[in-house]
Amino acid sequence: MNVSQFLVQNGGIVMATLGAALATLLSGIGSAKGVGIVGEVATGLMSEEPEKFGKSLVLQLLPGTQGLYGFVIGLMVLGKLNASMTFQNGLGILMACLPVALAGYGSAIAQGRVAASGISLLAKNEEQNTKGIIYAVMVETYALLAFVVSIMLLAKF
Repeated sequence: MNVSQFLVQNGGIVMATLGAALATLLSGIGSAKGVGIVGEVATGLMSEEPEKFGKSLVLQLLPGTQGLYGFVIGLMVLGKLNASMTFQNGLGILMACLPVALAGYGSAIAQGRVAASGISLLAKNEEQNTKGIIYAVMVETYALLAFVVSIMLLAKF
């Protein structure tokens, strides 16, 4: 069996599995980077003011949600896999995974940067912490929109 025969027989499941992998991996990598960015800044704050741990943890956790969105989409795709899946359906599922994969990757990193700035705000003026959280949550909006689009697209297959 050559590659073209393999794709004709199994192309649907290959494409759908690729979609699940991209949704999970890209959003997960973005979240890891975003959480890491915030963690670097928060660790510096903890050395000086450990009592601000709880407030900094909220900002630390925010970039991790994109990874969760990608994971949920990946699980939804795994529930749709079957051996008789057509190439067109598999390709459609792959395309449905792209919004959460790409927006999740980019927004998690951007959110990490904004949340890191929020940690700096927390360090300078604890009373303004909520404003830093609001700025970071604004970035989350676009990850949520992509998540909803991916869910709606997956419902078509």
